Order: sequence, then structure tokens, then C-alpha cells
Amino acid sequence: MKMAPSHVLKCCQKVFSWIPVVFIALVVGWSYYAYVVELCIFTIRNTGEKVVYLVIFHLSFIMFVWSYWKTIFSKPANPSKEFCLPKADKEQYEREERPEAQQEILKRVAQNLPLYTRTGTGAVRYCDRCQVIKPDRCHHCSACDMCVLKMDHHCPWVNNCVGFSNYKFFVLFLAYSLLYCLFVAATVLQYFIKFWALCRRKAAENCPKSELPDSHAKFHVLFLFFVAAMFFISILSLFSYHCWLVGKNRSTIEAFRGPVFRNGPDRNGFSLGFSKNLKEVFGDEKKYWLLPVYTSLGDGSTFPTRLVSLDPEQPTIDVQPESTKSVADGQSCATRPLSESQNRLLGNDQHFTEDGLDADHLKLGSKDNVTVSIESES
Repeated sequence: MKMAPSHVLKCCQKVFSWIPVVFIALVVGWSYYAYVVELCIFTIRNTGEKVVYLVIFHLSFIMFVWSYWKTIFSKPANPSKEFCLPKADKEQYEREERPEAQQEILKRVAQNLPLYTRTGTGAVRYCDRCQVIKPDRCHHCSACDMCVLKMDHHCPWVNNCVGFSNYKFFVLFLAYSLLYCLFVAATVLQYFIKFWALCRRKAAENCPKSELPDSHAKFHVLFLFFVAAMFFISILSLFSYHCWLVGKNRSTIEAFRGPVFRNGPDRNGFSLGFSKNLKEVFGDEKKYWLLPVYTSLGDGSTFPTRLVSLDPEQPTIDVQPESTKSVADGQSCATRPLSESQNRLLGNDQHFTEDGLDADHLKLGSKDNVTVSIESES
């Protein structure tokens, strides 16, 4: 028996990977029918109550579906071409058989890149699969088969990698799904109790016939409450965890394995304080925070970070207008200025503190009015 071609297997994997999403879509579609048709139209008699429930329900439903859609269909951000090895260096890297020689090539190329993290052994982080030097907080996703900027995790329920391009959408998806389940469970509860009592009555004549219709609507209402309560409890812990991650400016990967800088591992290396951590994900315009539109700050490749202990090998900061700065060996190298969004993130707060560290200990790898000196690693 011949093995199926690899592309056939990949197609099968892609089809099966959509099963969790289809399951969620079916549950949400059924919940819409059960709530709007069976509960509001066929069960609730009070017109005012019916209108209020329908308006609030549709608002939460729209925001939930919108954020879920954006989480699913936002393409993961990948490293830019500047993190690829130049052709000559790539050929030399592939010819070399000794890991030490390969690392020397990577170190030479990485000198001109805004990189602060390393592997656990202190080596430059390189993806042989994608053939790119990994930017800070970037990881290779085996499910997506690509390197993803600021990768958090691969979520089967959205069939997508959660990372820099859609992390805000994912957090909003959790928030609105939590709100959706809570509203459904809270408003269905009284009818759940009444239908439950109706089902437990031995004699139908003991139940006020004018209060609730004795129809199949009761089964929808009963299951709707159970499903909403079950999803609410399961999502609550996940949402709380990601709120904590946002406040600490960590990804799920970094929470389990702290990023390694050249001066050692540091779980809080990218934390700028709660308010600035929040702005890095949701942007600096609060009016857009609750909308599933892209407002995250930065470019996904470079991140403001702080020094826990000064490392002479780390790039240093000199706030001055020049675009280049001489290095120790007399050479000068072009720098990456801070992006506009990262400048807004850092602002003019010269007295920012967290765990006893002030703004003078911030190190940055990027764009406008801030220059970075990179010392030779040879």
C-alpha cells in the first residue's frame, strides 16, 4: 500500500483543523436561534422585556462574532526580509558544518539587527525551517509552519496562531464571549427555573398554563442555560489569565519560559508598567480599545525593553538627534530609530519606575530620535 502524497495529508490536516471552528459556529448559531426565537419570541410575553433583551443580546452577539472573526482571519505577522541572511552569508552558513562557525556568521549579521534575546545557551536565535534570524519574542509555530512575531500560542478554537497581529482581537474575543455567555445565562435563569419546575411536575394541571407555553421551547431554554454557564466558567479562567499576561507584558510562551537576554533570563524584561503594557496591546487611543480594530503599538519585530542589570555587550541608549553613532572600534553603523508608535508608548516619562528601575534603564531597539550603539561581539 502506497503512502498518500504529502500534499494530500496537508489538505486533510487543513480540513480537520477547521472542525473546532465549525463546532463553535454551530453552537453560536444554535444559541442565537434558541435565545431569539424560542425564548424571546415564543416564551417571553412581556413586550418591553422582550425588546430590551433583544437589543442587548444583539449588541453583545455582534461584538462577539466580530472579534472572533478578526481573530480567525487575521494573518499571523512574519519577520521582515531584513532578518533573512544575505545570499552570500546564507550560502556560507549552509556550507559550514561546525555549529561554532555558523554562529559566527549569525553573530556578524545580527550586529546590525535590533536583537536583545538569545537562546538558553546564549546563541543567536535562528530558524532553520524559515531560514531567518528570529526577532525578539518571535517563535516558530509548527502548526502554521512559519515564524510568528510575538507568538503567544496556536489556538485550535480559532484555527490560527495568536500573536502580534491578532492578540488584541483574541483578548476581545474572550471578553465578549464571556459577556455573551453571562448575559444569556443571567436572562435565561428565571425561565430555566420555571421550565425545570414544569418538567418536574407530575401533573400538568398543577402548572399555570398561562405563564409558560408547554412546547419544545423548554428544551432549548434548559440546554441554553447549561451551555452558557459551562462556557462562562471555562472562559473566565482563560480570560483572567490573559488579562494578567497583558498587565505583565508577557506572552504565554514567556510566562512558562522567560526570555533570555545576554545578561540572563528575565521574565519582566519587556514590562514597562501596567498602563504602558496595556497601551502596547490596545493602543494609546482609548476610544478604540473595545473595538476589534487593529490599534496595537510597534512593528512586532522590535520592542521597548528594560535592563535588569547593565550588560556591556547590550546596545546602549543615547537620546540625541544623530542618525548614526561611532562605536568602540571607530566604525559607525546605521541605527534603527524608534517607530512613531513606540515613541508614543515611551512618551516623555523620565521618572517611570517599576520594581525600583527608572527610565534611564530602558533599552530600546528601534526608531525616531533614539540611537543605538552596537558593540562588536567578535
